[in-house]
Amino acid sequence: MNDCLFFGLNLYPTLFKNKPNKIIKPIQFKFENENENENENEKQIKQISSSYFSTIFLFKNGKAIEYLNENDSNQNIQKIQIENIQKVIVGSDNEAILTKEGNVFAKGSDIDLENPKEFINISSLIEDTNDRIIEDIACCASSIYLLTSNQNVYGFGDNFYGQFGFDSSNISQKPILIMKNVSKIFSGNTSYHVFLLNSNQELFGSGYNGYGQLGLGDSINEYIKKITKIQNIPKGKIIDIQSGYSHSIMLIENENQKPKRKLYSCGDYRNNGLGKKNQNTYEFTEIKSSLFENDNNILDFSVGNAHNLILTSKGKFIGFGENSYIQLGNGNKKIKLIPIQIKLPKLIFNENISNYHISCGVDKTFLYYSSFFSNLEEDLIKLFRRKEFCNISFKTENGEIIEAHKLILKYRLKDENEIENEIENEIEKLQEIISKKSIKESNQIFEMIYSNKIINPKLYSEIKEIINSNEKIEETMKRIYLNENEKDFIIERKEKQYKFPKLILIMRSELYRGMFLSVTNDTSNKVTDYSELSNKSFQIFEYWIYSNQIKDDIQITQEIINEIKTRIDYFQLNQTNPNLFDLLINKFNNQN
Repeated sequence: MNDCLFFGLNLYPTLFKNKPNKIIKPIQFKFENENENENENEKQIKQISSSYFSTIFLFKNGKAIEYLNENDSNQNIQKIQIENIQKVIVGSDNEAILTKEGNVFAKGSDIDLENPKEFINISSLIEDTNDRIIEDIACCASSIYLLTSNQNVYGFGDNFYGQFGFDSSNISQKPILIMKNVSKIFSGNTSYHVFLLNSNQELFGSGYNGYGQLGLGDSINEYIKKITKIQNIPKGKIIDIQSGYSHSIMLIENENQKPKRKLYSCGDYRNNGLGKKNQNTYEFTEIKSSLFENDNNILDFSVGNAHNLILTSKGKFIGFGENSYIQLGNGNKKIKLIPIQIKLPKLIFNENISNYHISCGVDKTFLYYSSFFSNLEEDLIKLFRRKEFCNISFKTENGEIIEAHKLILKYRLKDENEIENEIENEIEKLQEIISKKSIKESNQIFEMIYSNKIINPKLYSEIKEIINSNEKIEETMKRIYLNENEKDFIIERKEKQYKFPKLILIMRSELYRGMFLSVTNDTSNKVTDYSELSNKSFQIFEYWIYSNQIKDDIQITQEIINEIKTRIDYFQLNQTNPNLFDLLINKFNNQN
């Protein structure tokens, strides 16, 4: 399926033929294959990113095409000549592309003044060569942010508003280190501010704040030119933050509330709305509407320059904000300060609704089907790139050192029937090959190994089975939870043994991830003794490993809370989930 909905300002005469300048209600379209022999599945949309001057469509096959603004003399469709694309972002003055190998290519007037239409590899410009594998990217109107596999954030481009956390209006022509220990980066394609989330769920921000869009409470300081902690964040897990020019919207998840996800906004209400009437908000406050009542969940949302669209699990398509180009798809130009429901064609949602995603351009909106968004896939990409788990070194022909994961090499180079000493021989052969290669050629070899272009080993096939499954991740986890044959790691508790799949433990737990990736031999299946935990507390731990939540039918008591609070450090549960204790407290409070 490659169907897509569109409404708003129509800048695509080659895509929407014989359509008006403003498409006032959602219309369906699909991409036609240019090559009749091309597999239809290879044209399935993976992601869309759009801003003032261009829109990029990324497809399942890792290729992308770009539509330029009709005012551009080169308005024809352009194929982007970069392979294996993982993610695309488009800002007002720039574009960036993240490849599956962890490289970032960007173009724009603030990227290369002499060749603003040519992509250059900006990740290769990071001075620290150990920090050049990029995990995620984000952009504001004129700046690009790179999150490395070492959890460091770099800024590239314009810093006029202090978006990089220091006072300088210079355009940076090389990536500048902004902050360390960052797990997520958030911004918006027309904004001039950025949010950074660390591993402890502490939120920081910098940049333009003339409308209170950084959520700093009583601070309306126009420029925030240093990384500043955002206080009074709503309780729960921050899932996403998206920004327009003068506002920001945050999605928070609490497992023990209904609906479990809620939206919070801050900034200026007049053009974009904040989901509330006549009320500027200088810290994040909840967007309340009867449209969210009796709904299970918010599946996705997107923010344009000054309009906002939301998709719920019951198929409600909700919007509010600026509407001069009918970018809310409701048929008239009136600004909507509070959420309204938008009528969709009857044919939409004929497959799993959770696979639909929204992309707001400056004054346009796309709603498209994509089954390729997966937190699991993102977790595994991070797992394969994290430098702190490297435990084997290789020397190139010039004596440079490349560090790698021995456990991953073991699975990548191993045939299912090979024994351990044969793997050691394969690693020795690899070292011999690397010793005759340059650093660039060696990195390409390891990229091939990590990206599974050489062999399809057992572990990776198990991973891909889950990623490519049509099941929801939660359903897959439940299936694994019930299936003893898929469990291969033993935790001993008192005189009883519990089996867990190593793959699930790696995904869910920093503790087990570090343990599995730091050992070279899988001879022992024993781990921390959980004998002193009560049965009920251990059930909480076991169920969380699979579901990332507290089991519904378990009654939380003060005794359980006290026990886990006492044992959380001893049993290293804090490394398993920093929010586990918070989840217990929330469930206890709701039950009482």
